[in-house]
Amino acid sequence: MSDKPVTVPDIMAAKGKRKLAMLTAYDYAIASLLDKAGLDMILVGDSLAMVGLGMRDTLAVGMDAMIHHTRAVSRGVTRALVVGDMPFGSYQPSVELAVVNAGRFLSEGRASAVKVEGGARMLPQVEAMIRADIPVMGHVGLTPQSVAKMGGFKVQGKSAEAARVLMDDATAMAGAGCFAIVLEAMPAPVAERITEAVPVPTISIGAGPGCDGQVLVVNDALGLFDRFTPRFVKRFGEVGEAVLNAAKAYVDEVRDGTFPGPEHCFTMSDEEKERLKDM
Repeated sequence: MSDKPVTVPDIMAAKGKRKLAMLTAYDYAIASLLDKAGLDMILVGDSLAMVGLGMRDTLAVGMDAMIHHTRAVSRGVTRALVVGDMPFGSYQPSVELAVVNAGRFLSEGRASAVKVEGGARMLPQVEAMIRADIPVMGHVGLTPQSVAKMGGFKVQGKSAEAARVLMDDATAMAGAGCFAIVLEAMPAPVAERITEAVPVPTISIGAGPGCDGQVLVVNDALGLFDRFTPRFVKRFGEVGEAVLNAAKAYVDEVRDGTFPGPEHCFTMSDEEKERLKDM
């Protein structure tokens, strides 16, 4: 694994040559560990709202929170490409707002790219960002910011007609200049067809193995979030259980007086201890 920072051209050049690995991160500590693991990309996802801030969906997290967490992640990363997820309301209302907020992710958050949900209807915003030299990752299929319109977190593209819409959206995003496209919660054959049809890498989250790469929410992958588990999630570790057990051990040792032990304490000379008695 090279220590050279991953760039947008590197991601685009991986199409058809090697699989891309991506996870989310929201803070310095986790980001620095993920970076050492050799990820190609780290997404500061608006999933922060649910897995980090306890909200019931992704709609309530705003720009200030996203910039704050993106900046923390960027401080912990030296190699992976950091992508900032544009939150609900930060780009939909107007092209001008989209460009300004996308620019904040690069200038304040120190990300190298942004991610935008939606297909053809978001082309004006995407094209304007790219004209402003802001790399954009697209996102089609189940788009969590549209959950109210979709009526919940539902698999998309289950009919041939619905699959055609997804393919048209992905093709439009690629044509507008997106350097990669996330495909979320769709039948694997649909994602495979889209991957064959577009010239840029596709990144699956619940879209099967036929894409050019995979992404998961890190809290899901590490067992740190148990409110619900999507079908497409695989737990690669039980960090949540380890944290719980460590915290219980801490509580027990504090209460029975075994922590802190002598090795955890500072001391002073015998002379100073004698003087202390006379104070």
